[in-house]
Amino acid sequence: MKKEYRIKKNKEIEEVIKNKEYYTNRYFIIYLKKNLKTTHFRYAISVGKKLGKAVTRNRIKRQIVAIIDNSNINFEENNDVFIIVKKNVLDIDFSTMGFELNYLFKKHKLLKEIPCE
Repeated sequence: MKKEYRIKKNKEIEEVIKNKEYYTNRYFIIYLKKNLKTTHFRYAISVGKKLGKAVTRNRIKRQIVAIIDNSNINFEENNDVFIIVKKNVLDIDFSTMGFELNYLFKKHKLLKEIPCE
């Protein structure tokens, strides 16, 4: 994933949270904000220290980045997405994590529509 698809500044993350458009389930909270300054999708991931040591938190982040890479996200839309990981994510495997995250992306209408043949 290219660096241009990441949100790095705390100020930008706070703006996404202040927008107050979010969806949640047992494992994730996803905040969304339209960003007219960019021409593509951007995201940030937050994994709290309550989830474990650095090795565990970084593994979860890598898994989420892999899910985003492999999903059908419409990268041309200019959305900023902030993903917060809840503690329950430690109880599920990678495929379930991918299913739950893609479910929230569908709620946000971030996934590309696959044409039926």
